[in-house]
Amino acid sequence: MRNRFLKFAVPLFAVAGALLVSALLIMVTGRDPLIIYQKMLSMTFGSDYGTGQIVFRTTSLILTGLAVAIPFKVKLFNIGGEGQVLAGALAAAVVGIVLPPQTPPFAAIFICSLSAMMAGSSAALLAGWLKVRFGVNEVISTIMLNFIIQAFAGYLLTWHLALPSTVHTPEIIHAARIPMFDSVIGIWHKSPANFSTFFALAACLAMWIMVFKTTTGYEMRAAGMRPDAANYAGINTDAHIIRAMGIGGAMAGLASVNLVLGYKHFFEAGLTSGIGFMGIAVALLAFAHPFWIIASALLFGFLEYGGLSVNAYVPKDIFMMVQAVTILMILVLTKIFRRPA
Repeated sequence: MRNRFLKFAVPLFAVAGALLVSALLIMVTGRDPLIIYQKMLSMTFGSDYGTGQIVFRTTSLILTGLAVAIPFKVKLFNIGGEGQVLAGALAAAVVGIVLPPQTPPFAAIFICSLSAMMAGSSAALLAGWLKVRFGVNEVISTIMLNFIIQAFAGYLLTWHLALPSTVHTPEIIHAARIPMFDSVIGIWHKSPANFSTFFALAACLAMWIMVFKTTTGYEMRAAGMRPDAANYAGINTDAHIIRAMGIGGAMAGLASVNLVLGYKHFFEAGLTSGIGFMGIAVALLAFAHPFWIIASALLFGFLEYGGLSVNAYVPKDIFMMVQAVTILMILVLTKIFRRPA
């Protein structure tokens, strides 16, 4: 009962506290917080284009949130989402470029998406293997892999893939492009929101089923809560560590599909910047629950685009601070509420 209260109360208190801090910061700039919040709402959810922008951002954040949440079930902290998304984006773009133009759309999208997932998963699996084989802390290894992947992607883009005098690759074939909502059903006019949103929602459902409705998920959670007891009961904790990291990396890789196949249709420098790290905040706010991640990603998507929409009135950095304060308050409040009476 106490844990259920924590899962509901802590995020609410954290968000409320962060919004209060942002209101104080807005007042320091000489603006009225209520007017700024009103402008944010009218330019985001009150606008067809603004809503589409939030949906677009939420899609990637859902998947990078899952990239953190699944390894967290075995008490692993996957900090490598940034590199895993980048690896997925590069793989999706390269495969989308080299596919024959006559490839059927369903097959092209599937192949590119699978390539992105495999690239992201490979990076995470390496960190999982280092953890199991040599006891290397996954926080250290995933951070280092972020740098390695960024350097490798930068080298490939600069010296081999980029079009002359640009920082982006050629465009992927038309068959590999995921349609935008605007072009198919006429909603969220001119926004980059596309049908990869359904990939993200399906991933949440699939992860919830796996974690809470299958033997694999039960063993994974058992390995995270009591690894010694799980080993004694015959559960292979090492296998679940590698499996959780691999699945998390695949989710991060899939997040790049929204950007490459659904939006830009090519890979460019800085395309995935910040998405992986934001996924950490999304997962923490949702207590790593696959369904709550949807609401958490929606909040952070709103803050991200909302901050941009009112940047002419107050610095958007204020709302970046709100995101950071939210996570700090979650960590502090969780400790406070779990302290014995």
